[in-house]
Amino acid sequence: MEAREKYVDEIVKGALAEDRAEDDLTTRILVDRDLRGRAVIIAKSSGVVSGHDAARRAFMLIDDSLEYREMVKNGETFDAGDVVAGVSGRVSSILPAERVALNLLQHLSGIATLTARFVEKVAHRGIRILDTRKTTPALRLLEKEAVVHGGGMNHRMDLSSMVLVKENHIKAAGGLEEVLRRLGDKVSEAEIEVSSLDELLFLAELPPARIMLDNFAPEEVRKAIEIVKGWGGKRPDVEVSGGVRLENVERFAIEGVDYISIGSITAAAPSVDLSLLLREVDR
Repeated sequence: MEAREKYVDEIVKGALAEDRAEDDLTTRILVDRDLRGRAVIIAKSSGVVSGHDAARRAFMLIDDSLEYREMVKNGETFDAGDVVAGVSGRVSSILPAERVALNLLQHLSGIATLTARFVEKVAHRGIRILDTRKTTPALRLLEKEAVVHGGGMNHRMDLSSMVLVKENHIKAAGGLEEVLRRLGDKVSEAEIEVSSLDELLFLAELPPARIMLDNFAPEEVRKAIEIVKGWGGKRPDVEVSGGVRLENVERFAIEGVDYISIGSITAAAPSVDLSLLLREVDR
């Protein structure tokens, strides 16, 4: 089993165990074990799909004879009333897995959907929407895949992925000058967060690969872009972060901004509304 498959299985197994899916009292009493049927997962709102792999495994880990079919693929859009997926086989296996499968599919599709809304608002500027590490513990890989399904782009996956110098690192190191000294040649590969134009100006002689403008107002972002333009061939990529919401993201879509990172696309995305309904039962 590949590492990603093992990861997904561990997540889904934990969710099934939490729900005591193997001990579904109601289904055990009311549904004949060998009764077969077909169910569909229907959208009650519009959005972008993500999470089919996890939903499929929720059913398969209960009963590997179940058949799960993707009707709308990961990364594709759907409207209210669309059938997103179908599952067929023993009804006594479909029902215990229903809630875990829907929880994962709804949550991950919610992230993809919110990401797509941000992407749509800034696409005309060529700006990429980034996620952050503000993810649900143990669900990071799936949530970051959902961001990609929504048209966004992943920032670093974890603390080992890149050097990202933030406010607390600067304070702990003793200031930006000491940060640059300790980074040495690695500064050209690093991202450094600045919280003021003065801190940005301090980086002019030794610019990093990327600068994060943290909690800058749009007018401050414009000033920062003009400063960075003056650095010529040493111009770093510019990332805007902090205080960006769906209703104001277009104000930050300023020429010269390369990325906008938004923690809420994973930390606060509302789940899409999906429902599983039995359509056919073979008696």
